[in-house]
Amino acid sequence: MRVFTPEEQEFILQHQQQDVAQLILQAKRYPQLPVQELAQQIKARQKAVQKLPTWVQHPQAVFPVALSVEQSSSEVTAAYKASLVSGKLLVDLTGGFGVDSFYFARSFAQVVHVEQNQELQEVAKYNFELLHASNIQSINAAAEDFLSAFEGKADVLYLDPARRGNQDQKLHLLQDCEPDVLHLLPLLFQKADAILLKTSPMLDIEQALQELAHAVQVWVVALQNEVKEVLYLLKPKAPAPADAARTAVNLLPNAEPQQLTFTRTQEDAATPKYTDPQEFVYEPNAAILKAGAYRYLGQHLHLNKLHPNSHLYTSAQLLPHFPGRSFRCLGVSRYNKKELLKRLPQNKANITVRNFPDSVAEIRRKTGIKEGGHTYLFFTTDMHQKPVVLICEKA
Repeated sequence: MRVFTPEEQEFILQHQQQDVAQLILQAKRYPQLPVQELAQQIKARQKAVQKLPTWVQHPQAVFPVALSVEQSSSEVTAAYKASLVSGKLLVDLTGGFGVDSFYFARSFAQVVHVEQNQELQEVAKYNFELLHASNIQSINAAAEDFLSAFEGKADVLYLDPARRGNQDQKLHLLQDCEPDVLHLLPLLFQKADAILLKTSPMLDIEQALQELAHAVQVWVVALQNEVKEVLYLLKPKAPAPADAARTAVNLLPNAEPQQLTFTRTQEDAATPKYTDPQEFVYEPNAAILKAGAYRYLGQHLHLNKLHPNSHLYTSAQLLPHFPGRSFRCLGVSRYNKKELLKRLPQNKANITVRNFPDSVAEIRRKTGIKEGGHTYLFFTTDMHQKPVVLICEKA
């Protein structure tokens, strides 16, 4: 890893807002500088502005290729993960750029950051020193090799297996990712009291729970209503629970997280009540939908559902602090172009599809409704199995 000179750092900071492609075209203006290399730093910093402000704000921080920045956790999700576990020693077996390790170091006396890519490991180690994370030891090794040689015992082993194949395709099955956690489980259980595993949001939770022994807790973590990761806590000494608790959390800027904890047993036992749309309509956040609290949510919050598969809820009185979006229902329309356009004088609306045969793109093509405005249309199916359109505004 090469540390940039003061002149190169100055160039990076001065051009942090500039178009990278344009900057490369102007390279001849800076013959004394490796503009192509510096442009890659600028590109990575631009990708990290919202995601990794601690690193971006440090003028001497070094970034890996932009793809590694894209694949790293955000600071917000890393901080949340670090709040879930604590102890003396955590080993991050798939350390990458080191964002998770950096935040785990606030919850553990010692963190070992293990990364098999030497360049990435050196960058992470350099930044740990810049950011004064003195309780992190960084090691260049493959997870399997480190585990085989590791003679101690960690409180927690953390893994975020790589989810890109040789052809750069995205993977999500546990056995397809690197390292293969299912193959490593016996060794992982020998080396730690607990394993915290991060998986693709695309992986089916039921399938993962069947494949992972001794899962005692699942977290579905969304950031501003976009599911970013699913976490599984495995405890080898604990008996395999019949029903791991699931927590759906939606992290929000400048607000308390929206959080719901339930079990599959509670979900299966819940008895929804179905009604026609009432004055208020609710759309659960993405974490709740991924976690599968379709029936339990309504019963827990005393809300009615519109249809078993629509996952929209309704009530006569406004429920404050609903974990998702809340709307006032102004009326119900048929799926009819003329009828809808009468309700939209500016021909604009925000469209959501829930349990409806047509996609948003098809609806816009058939009706000519443009995107935008303050009206929200929910194209869904009601309790009578009829396609309907709920005309709403934000509550």
